[in-house]
Amino acid sequence: MNPRAPQGYDPHAFTPFAVTVDLAVFTVRDGDLQVLLVERGQEPYAGRWALPGGFVLPRESAETAARRELAEETGLSDVSGLHLEQLRTYSEPERDPRMRVVSVAFAALGPDLPEPRGGGDAAQAQWRPFRAVGALAFDHDRILADAHDRIGAKLEYSCLATSFCPPEFTLGELQQVYETVWGTGLDRPNFRRKVLATPGFVEPVPGGARLTGGRGKPAALYRAGTAATLHPPLLRPTSPEGRSR
Repeated sequence: MNPRAPQGYDPHAFTPFAVTVDLAVFTVRDGDLQVLLVERGQEPYAGRWALPGGFVLPRESAETAARRELAEETGLSDVSGLHLEQLRTYSEPERDPRMRVVSVAFAALGPDLPEPRGGGDAAQAQWRPFRAVGALAFDHDRILADAHDRIGAKLEYSCLATSFCPPEFTLGELQQVYETVWGTGLDRPNFRRKVLATPGFVEPVPGGARLTGGRGKPAALYRAGTAATLHPPLLRPTSPEGRSR
């Protein structure tokens, strides 16, 4: 009995249930949007691919558990550059065959994250192209789809896209993030104009330039600005040609 519980309150009057965390971790690798998956080494769903995650321990928060499970199951312990945000809670009674389990899901993203390695109860861990992910264990298909929708929407009105980029990046690399997440092409001059006209989105790196291939001059380098939201928003294209509005 919790000594701090109010008098007359009986916690045993309620059916206990477990709390887990699941992580939908995205990165852009080789010009493709990829997601981090683990092969389950234990039942249920042994041998099936799933999102990394696990049970929240009694003395830790959901976010602490998410970072711990990510390190244990994939070896990604140095995630200082990882953007991590809570997605939503999944609480369908039959979502886990073992017992009643409520999961707090997180969406995470970072620039070209390293190769993972399986650990803990994960037999192996791999980056997989998002659009080639097959059926996942539990309700992880739904979590992954919800996370992708969240990221795609936030790219329109926030500066989240810079979290996929290295500390210094070209506008072409930033545009590739939008095209990769949204799955559509953007008009280069129009994209450049909108980015540079949005206060605080990016700021130039003094004297910075990078060769990007071809015979053109080196491309200017930028870094993330101080803004958190985009005014006006950078809306995704709706035309068949994939042109930015």
